[in-house]
Amino acid sequence: AKFAVQGRAAESIYGSLGKKPAECGALINTGVSLSSGVVAGVVSAVISHPADTLLSKVNKAGAGGDGSIPSRMMNITKETGVVKLCTQGLGARCVMIGTLTALQFGIFDTVMRSLGAEKFHFHEPH
Repeated sequence: AKFAVQGRAAESIYGSLGKKPAECGALINTGVSLSSGVVAGVVSAVISHPADTLLSKVNKAGAGGDGSIPSRMMNITKETGVVKLCTQGLGARCVMIGTLTALQFGIFDTVMRSLGAEKFHFHEPH
């Protein structure tokens, strides 16, 4: 999912610049890689945060009472509340994952350009 979001974000950024990646220098291309990486990281953080938070709480001894994992997960969700489960710690997670993902895509795109390789782009059949 990160690659799909990053690809769409990069296409949108290049579209707003009115240029193709080949028409831009290394600085602009790196900036687009980093910016679109931040977008991809934040999206993935928002999507995965509730499940990761719930998993962290389930792994604490005694959390959610006794019983099966699904029943403990339901108890924790009821105790914590869905909104709090989805938002508690989300800001810090977005900063962390957004930064890491931006760096990953910055490195990935730089290496790809250095090797002369291109990303595969899906096209709708004609």
